[in-house]
Amino acid sequence: MNVFHRLTVSALIVAVSTNFVWFALTYFVYIQTQSVVSTGLAAGIYLVIVALSGFWFGSFVDRNKKKTAMFASSIASLILFTVGFLMYQFAPSGVFDSVTSPYLWLFASILLSGVIAGLIYFIAIPTLITSLVPENRRDKANGLFSTATGFSFGVNSVASGLVLGFGGMFWVLVSGIVLTLLGIVFLAFIPISEQKPERNEVEKQEKNEVKGTINLIKSIPGLFALIFFSTFNNLLGGVFFALMDAYGLELMSVQFWGILWGLLSPAFVVGGFVISRKGLGKNPLRTLFIANIVIWSNAVFFTFQPSVILLSIGITIWLGLFPVIQATEQTIIQKVVTQNFQGRVFGFSRSIEQSVAPLTAFIIGPIAQLIFIPFMTTGAGVQLIGGWFGTGTGRGIALVFIIAGIIGLVVTLLAMRSRIYKLLANRYLE
Repeated sequence: MNVFHRLTVSALIVAVSTNFVWFALTYFVYIQTQSVVSTGLAAGIYLVIVALSGFWFGSFVDRNKKKTAMFASSIASLILFTVGFLMYQFAPSGVFDSVTSPYLWLFASILLSGVIAGLIYFIAIPTLITSLVPENRRDKANGLFSTATGFSFGVNSVASGLVLGFGGMFWVLVSGIVLTLLGIVFLAFIPISEQKPERNEVEKQEKNEVKGTINLIKSIPGLFALIFFSTFNNLLGGVFFALMDAYGLELMSVQFWGILWGLLSPAFVVGGFVISRKGLGKNPLRTLFIANIVIWSNAVFFTFQPSVILLSIGITIWLGLFPVIQATEQTIIQKVVTQNFQGRVFGFSRSIEQSVAPLTAFIIGPIAQLIFIPFMTTGAGVQLIGGWFGTGTGRGIALVFIIAGIIGLVVTLLAMRSRIYKLLANRYLE
């Protein structure tokens, strides 16, 4: 097993440990509070921390050896998960039962910070792919890297629902701590040949890091447009991020919801595996647009009826194409950006792309709760479309998904025909 494959396994362990805690926490706050607003707030807190930390994480990766950065990431997760465990153990009775409880959201914020600390891995490893993998195989390497992430979804979807349903948050947090320790030990035995960035280069970057990164991105035609496109997708994606668990839990129990994700998540693995074998084609940007057209068309149709089968098909399509989107952006950046600055560009793009999603996540929960759910339970929607569309809380959430899908499809079709994206495609091919 070469260094890249061992790094992929290391990333898999980190993804399993952090996402396990994240999935279980999302289920936990919804079950405890029985409010769709709680999932929106949890998603919003997560995305706010991601948006604020992304650029700093990228800078941290560029300034240090990648292995050092990944060690720091896991140690931070371990500390925060341990603090969360102690908070849970000594929590006063009833503090997790209200969406307005400060203790609940302090607890959630600490655990989410531990989850997000693990994201340093997913900035560091793409920069290492640039040096470890030949250029003509990087898209396939990115696909394999995405496969590891997808596999973690499968493990976590089943495990987090079952462990939370039958053992509670106590065993969720114990499992997260043990897995994080395992990741630290595994990383320690991976030999990575690298040198710490020279001090004079760092000093130049310190003059104005944000401005320097922006100027670098501006110097590459179409790269800002790519980041903007991903940002817009995340804006709409925040809708699904905030409401998908609430929608699924309207149709089934938390145990079966977790099992369903586990049964469907191999689609993520299959999608990443196909890329690792076939690549992204000569023009990855075109592949990106086609994937988005399919995803947003799928978003329009998979909630047309309150059906577990339709929901399963929709999730399968989304999971199968997600590695394509992830691998495409990584492959383009690895090709057109100097390696010494890739951590900053990856971190910057993550911050910008995630900066709008908190707005959606914070707003969409209350909007769904106060407007769309009443519209489909006791409002005019019952008479207008309730006869064929259905009524109730789940139908209100479904209507939000459909509107988001239509908007995403229209924007993707317009972007695909724009001049600026053609410039980026040409730059990549050159």
